[in-house]
Amino acid sequence: MSTVNTVTEQLTRAGQAIEHDSFAIIDAETGPHSYTESQWPIVRRMIHANADFDFNGLTDFHPSAVREGIAAMLAGATPVVADVEMICSGLSQPRLAHFGMKTYQFISDADVIETAKLEDTTRAVQAMRKAHRLGLLEGAIVGIGNAPTALIELVRLIREEGVRPALVVGMPVGFVSAAESKDLMAEIAEVPWIVIRGRKGGSTLVVAALHALLALAEAKQKAGQE
Repeated sequence: MSTVNTVTEQLTRAGQAIEHDSFAIIDAETGPHSYTESQWPIVRRMIHANADFDFNGLTDFHPSAVREGIAAMLAGATPVVADVEMICSGLSQPRLAHFGMKTYQFISDADVIETAKLEDTTRAVQAMRKAHRLGLLEGAIVGIGNAPTALIELVRLIREEGVRPALVVGMPVGFVSAAESKDLMAEIAEVPWIVIRGRKGGSTLVVAALHALLALAEAKQKAGQE
C-alpha cells in the first residue's frame, strides 16, 4: 500500500521526489534535535519554506498542540481564522476541502477599519474581535503570522472572555511586540499553541505549519481506514 498521502502531497511523482529529497537534506543537516516524532514534521516543513535552520530551536509547542490540531482537522468543518489574507491565499484549498475546512480573515473589512480608527486600535485587534463576535474562534484553528496585536488580543480574549480555539499557530514577525506577543501566548495553558520565539515568523511559516498538520491528519485518517 502506498505511503504517500493522496491529498496533502505534491501532485506529481517528480514533485514528490523533490519535496522528499529536500526533507531528507534537512534531516541530514539538522542532525539530533529535541522535537518529538509528531512535532518534527512541522518544524521541518517550516525550515523547508524558508531555508532557515534557526526554526530548529525557535519553534515551541504546547504539549498537546499537535494532537489537538490533528483532532480539530479530523473533526471536519473546523474554521481557520487568520490575521491576514496572505495565510488564506497560501493554504491549499483542496487540502482544506478534504477536511471540510474554510478560511476567514477580516483585516480589510470596512467595519473593522472604521472601528479601529474610532477606537484608536489596530485593524488586527478589531479583526480578532469580529471573529469572536461571529462565533468563529471557538474550536477554531487560529493562524497569526503578521500582526502581533492580533495575537495579543487573542490572548486577552482567551484570558478575559473564555475563548477556546482548538489550536493557535502564533508566528507574527516584526520588531514591535512580536517576541512579546508570542511569549504571552506561550504562558497560556488552557489552549494549545505553536509559536516561534523571538522576532522571526511570518505568514509563510503559519502556512507551512498548517500544511504539515494537514499531512499528519491525512496520514492518521488513512491509518484508521486500513
